[in-house]
Amino acid sequence: MLSQSDIEAFNILGEFCGQRDIPELTATSLQQNYGISQSDVFVLFGGSILYGVDVLAKAIQNKIAKKYIIVGGFGHTTATLQQTVAKQYPDIATSQMQEADIFAALLKKRFNLQVDYLETESTNCGNNITYMLDLLKNEQVNFQSIILAQDATMQKRMSACLKKYVVADVQIINFATYQNQLIIKNQKVSFAKEIPGMWAPERYMKLLMGEIPRLTDDVNGYGPRGKNYISHVNIPKKVQDAYLFLNDKYPEINRPSNNLYSS
Repeated sequence: MLSQSDIEAFNILGEFCGQRDIPELTATSLQQNYGISQSDVFVLFGGSILYGVDVLAKAIQNKIAKKYIIVGGFGHTTATLQQTVAKQYPDIATSQMQEADIFAALLKKRFNLQVDYLETESTNCGNNITYMLDLLKNEQVNFQSIILAQDATMQKRMSACLKKYVVADVQIINFATYQNQLIIKNQKVSFAKEIPGMWAPERYMKLLMGEIPRLTDDVNGYGPRGKNYISHVNIPKKVQDAYLFLNDKYPEINRPSNNLYSS
């Protein structure tokens, strides 16, 4: 059973990884924070939980961007997504679909909306970004601002990856598809908010623990001093301490990278 201090440490990691740069997807929020009423591009990444579709629908309804894209082929979260959608929507043939296709089908079925482009070949955070950039270039979509919506556990890494490939004056705006906190309820680890498609607490904790080593800019991380997949990320001491505290107590929770989806 996790202690209250364990829960607090996990929530520190969750708050750090699940970055939102604006409080809501509205023109007012963009105007107040960035001086623009509309972003050039809005991207939903397929690694998100199902609630990402709700976030995308809200973005389209609020006309938050000029172009909308869903990015995602087959990665480490795809099988879970396929199974979850198949249970709730058996008429969607998920077994033969990539992540972007599944989210597009849900967007159409639930909200009768569609996006401008789908990218269905990428398998990991790195080529999520590079293939997306190739698509935008091929479609001659120039952008000075872009909103990224990814699963909260991977939002920080996705942003750092894009930052590696675009010029400094491109405005990257983070909007994690959810923000949630772990709590102890009826002597069980649970979530403060009920969010459709939310990971099981154990999976969520594992995903968070896997992110901090990846974001750490050392020889083992994904930053310039390591594998050079992403730009440098500053990790506050509070976050480092929370990770080290948890890793010392629960080393088995860490999620190693999966070479099956590398490129």
